[in-house]
Amino acid sequence: MERLFITGIGTDVGKTFVSAILTEALQADYWKPVQAGLTPTTDAATVRELVQNPVSCFWPERHRLQLPASPHAAAAAEGLTLRPEDFQLPHTDNHLLVEGAGGLLVPLAPGFLIADLAQQFALDVVVVSRNYLGSINHTLLTMEALQARGLRVRGLVFNGEPTPATEDFIQQHTGVPLMPRILPESEVTPAVVSRYAAEFRTWFGL
Repeated sequence: MERLFITGIGTDVGKTFVSAILTEALQADYWKPVQAGLTPTTDAATVRELVQNPVSCFWPERHRLQLPASPHAAAAAEGLTLRPEDFQLPHTDNHLLVEGAGGLLVPLAPGFLIADLAQQFALDVVVVSRNYLGSINHTLLTMEALQARGLRVRGLVFNGEPTPATEDFIQQHTGVPLMPRILPESEVTPAVVSRYAAEFRTWFGL
């Protein structure tokens, strides 16, 4: 049974797109523990719209915060402090995808990071990387932070325009398994998600 935590090397690198693909590929349940920013739509609503299988269950967020900001700031704006004991994995017999917020070291509260949440859940991690100036550094730092916490990387997804030199260096340096790559898409639709999901099913041996 796959139980995966989806993180990225930063914000807007494609975590939600990859989460939708993996949810469809595995017909998994999906959960976003913390949503910061509720307009124009939530990540869970986006994934639900992109996934077509009848099996996946979409679990409600533990915290839905109005401000589109770092979760610790969005929570503070509502007079809340997010705590580790707030979060319990959904009870399901199905595969489970848990999508983080932003990058791995995004703060949920003072002394409580997204990485700590992944460690608390003891899930394998899928890392989403996108090429930009500095992305090698951000990808390697993410991998080192996961390694320091004893978290296993299930796979690395490169999203966007291929950059072979960058990708080869990251893969050679880290040695982590590479999942199917995601190419630039003019529009993300259920059909696009389904097409990639077929590649990921093969990667998982399904």
